[in-house]
Amino acid sequence: MARLVLRRLALGVLTLWLVSLVIFGATLALPGDAAQAILGREATPERLAALRDQLNLDEPVLTQYVEWLGGILTGDLGESAATQAPVGELLSSRVGNSLFLVLVSAMVAIPLSIVLGVWTAMRRDRPVDHVVSTASLILASLPEFVIGIGLILLFATGVFQILPAVSLLGPDTRAWEDPEVVVLPAATLILAVVPYISRIMRGSMVEVLESEYVTMAHLKGLPGKTVIWRHAFPNAIVPAIQVTALQLAYLAGGVVVVEFVFSYPGIGAALVEAVGNRDMPVVQAITMLAAGIYVGLNLLADVATILVTPKLRTAGR
Repeated sequence: MARLVLRRLALGVLTLWLVSLVIFGATLALPGDAAQAILGREATPERLAALRDQLNLDEPVLTQYVEWLGGILTGDLGESAATQAPVGELLSSRVGNSLFLVLVSAMVAIPLSIVLGVWTAMRRDRPVDHVVSTASLILASLPEFVIGIGLILLFATGVFQILPAVSLLGPDTRAWEDPEVVVLPAATLILAVVPYISRIMRGSMVEVLESEYVTMAHLKGLPGKTVIWRHAFPNAIVPAIQVTALQLAYLAGGVVVVEFVFSYPGIGAALVEAVGNRDMPVVQAITMLAAGIYVGLNLLADVATILVTPKLRTAGR
């Protein structure tokens, strides 16, 4: 097991290094002069030269990459080209808000998806199964911004008007201090994620319920709940773990659209602002953070899969 974990960890580090090359190369490949784009056409040559020196634009590409990667590894993300503030300080509150949004969404979406998948598998081909399957297909086909706008029309502006349409927070206020502003963004992410996990869980559970060892457990006279949760569920959960990790990684990246729709002050909104301002240090920091979260969640999913799969857990013995 330790060998498998180390192998996954090495692949994760290699993936992050390749992602860093892509991110750095993509920002360099943008057309035009970055300093001119940030400061505008009326910038003086002295200001342009000072900004190029700050962003290390006058140095060789390899030197720029090594210095940038070294800053990432040591936690020095540089300074924002737009505000001149340290990128770490600029993103600290935003990262906390985004993590809180993702955490709330995951705490609701994952248990709901698993229970819904098991419940519909136990009622396979019944009317309720068809209704849930149709509803999940419809939700899975809708983009996040459509779901978000629909929730705004239903709960904020059109029908009930019980929740804020935008998630505005004060400069010193964190999302957990005003939970009301998190409800609609979190509901949007939940409705976007639940259909995928629940459908995978349902399909895996249906396959396991038709297996011979489940039939034998029923023939031995074991209670139905014992058969479902002790024999069928542990074997059906493995595919759902992988899909859950992918969806959690999607949440980390999908918050960009949701935060923009609701004006939620997280890393998604910061990324949109940084792209608009041509603030390359912030763009690079956020994209590397998203990549790190994605790789980390996949590594956790691999470890969880090994722990719940006896063949992988005992491999090599």
